[in-house]
Amino acid sequence: MGDRNERGPATRRRRTTISGEATGTSARQANGGKPGSHGQGEQDAAGAAGAARKHRSSNDGFKDRLSCHRLQESLLSSESGYSNYRGILNWCVIMLVLSNARLFLENLIKYGILVDPIQVVSLFLKDPYSWPAACLIIVSNVFIMAALYTERRLAVGTISEGTGTFLYCVNLGAILCFPSATVLIVNSMTPVGGVFALGVYTVLLLKLYSYKDVNKWCREIRQAKARTLSRSNSCPSVHRANGNAVHSHVTYPGNLTHRDMYYFIFAPTLCYELNFPRSPRIRKRFLLRRLLEMLFLMQLQVGLIQQWMVPTVQNSMKPFQNMELSRMVERLLKLAVPNHLIWLIFFYWFFHSSMNFVAELMQFGDREFYRDWWNSETVPYFWANWNIPVHKWCLRHFYKPMLRRGVNKLPAQIAVFLLSAFFHEYLVSIPLKMFRLWAFMGMMAQVPLALFVARFLRGNYGNAAVWMSLIIGQPIAVLMYVHDYYVLHYGGVSEAGTA
Repeated sequence: MGDRNERGPATRRRRTTISGEATGTSARQANGGKPGSHGQGEQDAAGAAGAARKHRSSNDGFKDRLSCHRLQESLLSSESGYSNYRGILNWCVIMLVLSNARLFLENLIKYGILVDPIQVVSLFLKDPYSWPAACLIIVSNVFIMAALYTERRLAVGTISEGTGTFLYCVNLGAILCFPSATVLIVNSMTPVGGVFALGVYTVLLLKLYSYKDVNKWCREIRQAKARTLSRSNSCPSVHRANGNAVHSHVTYPGNLTHRDMYYFIFAPTLCYELNFPRSPRIRKRFLLRRLLEMLFLMQLQVGLIQQWMVPTVQNSMKPFQNMELSRMVERLLKLAVPNHLIWLIFFYWFFHSSMNFVAELMQFGDREFYRDWWNSETVPYFWANWNIPVHKWCLRHFYKPMLRRGVNKLPAQIAVFLLSAFFHEYLVSIPLKMFRLWAFMGMMAQVPLALFVARFLRGNYGNAAVWMSLIIGQPIAVLMYVHDYYVLHYGGVSEAGTA
């Protein structure tokens, strides 16, 4: 009994197992299969699949041995669709660095160290006790106040629109003529100081013209609505919320204040608005980075000009005097490298570092000072994207008004180039006190170049043509002006070396 009771549970479990197997067997038999036929079928199927794979692999092996070619394009063909040239780009950068390092080392061996930061002061001042350029810039406040008080009189109706237009013509004409006459008459004005002063006055001219147009449009809107807008206080209030300045919305004529005027004068834009987009706060780290970039790149530009460009330009005078074509071309190509490098550094220093520094300091929100001009496939695309503030001004205050007056697009575009050519020549010829029109002709040459590139060159070829015009065109103008300056002011070309 004891043995039976001990073996009972095991017996029951065994019976249950046997019954379960029996049930599975009976089910397979009910489906028409024999006992064990299902497992055998799976094994047969697996074996057949394995055999098929072996057969295919053996066939592929034979095919690989018999044929190793297929229909395909070379990677460097445009039809291949391949676009990952990162390694080639790295190689180009390395070769560019090595070649310029060789040129720089050759320059150091031949001329020694020519960099002299103290000498830069003499470019702006002939006499340390005479600061004509700085005084000329301070006088510009007279023209700013004249524009502001003219607008105030127009806003209250004290003077008519015709009188206001006449006063603006006088004011803007004086901004154009007064500094140029001063630069030409004052002998203590250096060429670099003259360029700086005339540049400030040119920017002021464009800003005040925009200021005149926008306020005139505001008066036209007010008259069209036939109602008087609520006037703001003389100084718009600034509230604080969550620790950040929230600038109130200004309406005309509440914008006619000293604060609003001088904010626009110092803001990095040429186009006036009553309410500029404003950033919520000043980022101190961003501001410090831009300041360090400005200081470093300024010193780098001065060093490259003194060490690299000045000797090259001086050594180019003799071939230009003797009209030695091969030597002139060689000097031109030698000058193209440092000139273009300095131009690129200047672009980053001015349009990125300097303008972002001023914008951050003034919480000016619109930071689009340039676009991807380096991808330009046409000449107009380059001029429309490398200097956005000037492009916006020309589009808003010059090009579109001409179209609204019925002028066709091509004459309007040529007129924009004429205006740009005038100011290029204005900023070069007057400080140098000579009129040769090289800058004017260089700018106007962009018109046929633009037509040629648009008609015959596309894609990468157009981009290459734009780059070539930048790399070669600028040093040609530099050599022309330097040569004429030496001939005019020194009675002849110095007998420089020919290295």
